[in-house]
Amino acid sequence: MSTFAAIQMTSGPDVAANLVVAGGLIEAAAGAGATVVLLPENFNFIGRRDVDKREVAERYGGGPTQDFLAAAAQRLGVWIIAGTQPLAAPEGDGRVTNTCLVYDAAGRCVSRYDKIHLFDVDVPGKPGETYRESAHVAPGSEVVLVDTPAGRVGLSVCYDMRFPELYRRLSAGGAEILVMPAAFTVPTGRAHWEILLRARAIENLCYVAAAAQSGVHPSGRETYGDTMIVDWWGQVATRLPRGSGFISAPIDRAAIARGRADFPALANRVL
Repeated sequence: MSTFAAIQMTSGPDVAANLVVAGGLIEAAAGAGATVVLLPENFNFIGRRDVDKREVAERYGGGPTQDFLAAAAQRLGVWIIAGTQPLAAPEGDGRVTNTCLVYDAAGRCVSRYDKIHLFDVDVPGKPGETYRESAHVAPGSEVVLVDTPAGRVGLSVCYDMRFPELYRRLSAGGAEILVMPAAFTVPTGRAHWEILLRARAIENLCYVAAAAQSGVHPSGRETYGDTMIVDWWGQVATRLPRGSGFISAPIDRAAIARGRADFPALANRVL
């Protein structure tokens, strides 16, 4: 069995400082035996203003954050599923993509997922707390799976978790682990975070790994935290409620296979 780790951070507007924190946590997770490490959404940058992400966006293929990820993966011999970072869109209106890159243990970028569902929401119960991710982020359109040492991984990001049809596509493609790097708000996190993560695991008989942002950021925004790994039966294997750090858990692919054979909900799908 391979060990899967998920990292929790409180990122701010200083990219270099965020990379120092991320690097230390990746190294600690690798030292604890992880073969695959998941970073949270926006791990390298949460600006004081939403528009600021346009200024730090890198071109796909190279830049300070991408070079850091490739070097860390190669040096530590681990796979890194790099939460998300802003990348310059290849064309369009100046918006960026909210992109999850995957690096293998040789430091090669082997997969890319651009967040499909964008968070355009007025937060219930929080007058004035409004998010319009689409103002500065262009949505992706491709469903992405990648084979890792821990198993076949289906990529998703934060708000995606509210759209179960995405995960049906991923499980139909053979996903054994669903990843959900996130920067959840506190009101929605308190109401729905654990419920949604466990539901996605239960209905797809997959492990779910969710790496979160946690705490109050320099912008004043507060994120919910509660990084967790949920097993294929919907039980929380491990979690980190608050603060920076990492958690890890073994991924038992044989148990997934046995569970799907014994409880054939996926095979019984009709629609």
